[in-house]
Amino acid sequence: MSEVAHEHGPDCGCPDCGDPRSMDVLDRYLTVWILAAMVVGVGLGSVAPSVTEPIREFHLVEIGLVAMMYPPLATVDYGRLPAVFRNWRVLGLSLVQNWLIGPTVMFALAVVFFGGVVPGLPARPDLFLGLVFIGMARCIAMVLVWNELADGSSEYAAGLVAFNSVFQILTYGVYVWFFALVLPPALGVETLVAGVSEFGVTPEQVFEAIAVFLGLPFAAGVLSRYVGTRTRGVEWYEETFEPAVSPLTLVALLFTVVVMFATQGERIVARPTDVLVVAVPLTVYFVVMFLVSFGMGREVGADYSTTTAVGFTAASNNFELAIAVAVAVFGVGSGVAFTTVVGPLVEVPVLLALVKVALYLRRRVDWTDATTGDPLPTDD
Repeated sequence: MSEVAHEHGPDCGCPDCGDPRSMDVLDRYLTVWILAAMVVGVGLGSVAPSVTEPIREFHLVEIGLVAMMYPPLATVDYGRLPAVFRNWRVLGLSLVQNWLIGPTVMFALAVVFFGGVVPGLPARPDLFLGLVFIGMARCIAMVLVWNELADGSSEYAAGLVAFNSVFQILTYGVYVWFFALVLPPALGVETLVAGVSEFGVTPEQVFEAIAVFLGLPFAAGVLSRYVGTRTRGVEWYEETFEPAVSPLTLVALLFTVVVMFATQGERIVARPTDVLVVAVPLTVYFVVMFLVSFGMGREVGADYSTTTAVGFTAASNNFELAIAVAVAVFGVGSGVAFTTVVGPLVEVPVLLALVKVALYLRRRVDWTDATTGDPLPTDD
């Protein structure tokens, strides 16, 4: 997704600071674009069912997914990593939120809503796996937009995004394996275990998908930054190249949604409420993670801008990766892939609302500078 180029500080006088209208028009109406892409895809699949054959034959979904993953990995400044590692308190907080609390909360919500453990809520292994795939993927793109709108620390946001980009390559497969295949049997969720086992998913399949859909774009992104900054300079790379490639993520996402829903048209028409069913636990997740992260930031004495960067990093997810792995492992027409596509549809309006919550907390809470201990100015 495209980033907001303007940097804000604690005393920023920009009238657009924290205003969603300062977002690029493509990002601002992302929910509308995704809904429209869904409708186009379903309509295309209904009117011309034979369209699914060339979609599968030419691997159009897979091409769209690779294109979708490249821009955020090319625009990440991996040179910001040292700034994150210098502050072990903030790094530790982010690690706990992103790689312990976040996956655990999403797993718990997946079990409650789709594990068959609550009377009246039947087991839905496909939706359960979709939420697990989402919950294990930490955000590396849109978090920069939410953080900028809420006037968070651009340094920490960029550093944490760089860290998560690298860390996901090493851990995503392990997390999916543990939360999808190991933990349910250990907890005795028998109905869910039986349903998940029917998919036949293996750790090897997940790792192969990560190598293709995260490893290749990651290598290309790092190479782009290395070559671009050294041949044309950092200023050209950040002011010319990054704005040029960033919109590709949204274009590729919408293209992928269209072709995916063209293959899922029959399912959508038959079960339209599945979108709402998936939206509920996702909304709960975003709100809980955001509020918990803000509370933890206050407890460790972090200032507002740092807490905001950490909070939005923890509350967001890398839907591009979740969609890519779900498609690679289960197929474009699976319920698992469908669940992951619903993710960005829900994230955009909820996170925009949480930007307003963050700015409200900035005004109402007494924040102190994490370095000096002095009170920070607040907006009226």
